[in-house]
Amino acid sequence: MLPLPEQPRPADVVVADAVKLHFRGRAGFLQRRPPAIRAVDGVSFRIPRGSCFAIVGESGSGKSTLARMLVGLLRPSEGEVFIDGEPLSAKSEADLRALRRRVQLVLQDPRASIDPRMRVGSVLEEALIVHGLGRNGAERHERMRRVIRQVGLGEEHLDRFANELSGGQRQRVAIARAIICEPEVLVLDEPVSALDVSVQAQIINLLMDIQEALGLTYVVITHDLALVGHMADQVGVMYLGTFVEAGPAETVIARPQHPYTASLLSLVATADPHIEQRRTVTILEGTVPSPAALPTGCTFHTRCPLARRLAGGTGDIPTRCKAQVPEPRPLGGSLVTCHFAEQAENAA
Repeated sequence: MLPLPEQPRPADVVVADAVKLHFRGRAGFLQRRPPAIRAVDGVSFRIPRGSCFAIVGESGSGKSTLARMLVGLLRPSEGEVFIDGEPLSAKSEADLRALRRRVQLVLQDPRASIDPRMRVGSVLEEALIVHGLGRNGAERHERMRRVIRQVGLGEEHLDRFANELSGGQRQRVAIARAIICEPEVLVLDEPVSALDVSVQAQIINLLMDIQEALGLTYVVITHDLALVGHMADQVGVMYLGTFVEAGPAETVIARPQHPYTASLLSLVATADPHIEQRRTVTILEGTVPSPAALPTGCTFHTRCPLARRLAGGTGDIPTRCKAQVPEPRPLGGSLVTCHFAEQAENAA
């Protein structure tokens, strides 16, 4: 678990304090008690108002589970999530529904999150009705027209069904549905991964323009470090439910300290062919372990290229990696959970 970087500040709109979420799995053959699935296993961070915090990692690292805790769809097993200083665990279901006006979730695939039987105008108006916004139909329709233009669509799109729109247009509708409620925070779960590459830049630029215009706070869930470098202020790199590295996005991307972060960054292509010729790609061996059977010690040691390099080709992973959980420590401007990260830094 990475510690909270500093004391609470009034500007912190989202705070996660040692958040954990353990699910109870299915019992196997001859198992009396099913194993616990540690989807999120001790995560802490603070997000200042108006900034963008990115959570990065492979599929299965716990990113989307953490996102759903931030909007109150899942409750932590331990720890606490605060929105504007208010703990979510103390809120009733009715209070959480009211909270979702202030903290909106934009999902990865708009085809699955938009009712195909409803016209775009009805989708937007439903959000207003649910949250009691707009005194009458005329006021609601004025809000709808204003927001649909804000996301780069025309008023004619209000009369269309989702299947009459392109992927980029559907995602713009999903963004419009979120911001029409005038939220403080947008949690964006892989907001562009389901879109064509040619459309991704348009949606990213739209999100950045909306953030600046409305003063929103963003939490971006992604596996794309190129996206992080373009729009994030802070980043947490997640592996098997915990942050292995966290810090300013510019610092983490320029000089990654953890071998997992370095491996992810080595896969990001650049537009410079000379850099591409010299670039070394680090491919992680094996697959992500099951969260129901985490490795002992450092959970990354089974795939860690640094641990293999320290073994000197013998395959004998350092005992410290296998037996001792690394404590988070500051290194190179980031907080890192790795026993030997400074050796990778010296080697670089």
